[in-house]
Amino acid sequence: MKEEFTKFNLEDYLTTDELRKEYLNQVLADGDLEELKRALLYISKSYGVEKIAKKANLNRESFYKIFKPNSKPRFETISKILRAFDMNLSVSA
Repeated sequence: MKEEFTKFNLEDYLTTDELRKEYLNQVLADGDLEELKRALLYISKSYGVEKIAKKANLNRESFYKIFKPNSKPRFETISKILRAFDMNLSVSA
C-alpha cells in the first residue's frame, strides 16, 4: 500500500493576524534576510498576494522580484509590505 502525503503549505496555517505576527517576530529574531523574505511571501500568500501587492502599491512583477534568491529589497519596500499587513516594525531591548 502506497502512502500519499499532502504538500505542506505554511501559508495555509497562517490564518489569524496573531499567528502571522508571532511567526514574523520569530523570523525577525533570527536576523536572516532570506528567511525574512520567505516569511513575507508566506504571509502575503495567506492574505492573498494580489491584495497585498496592491495595498503596498507594488505591481505583481515587482512584488515577486523581491522574493527571488539573493535579491536585496530596500527597507522602504519591506516597510510597505508590513504596512499592507497592517503591521509595523518596532524595537525592544
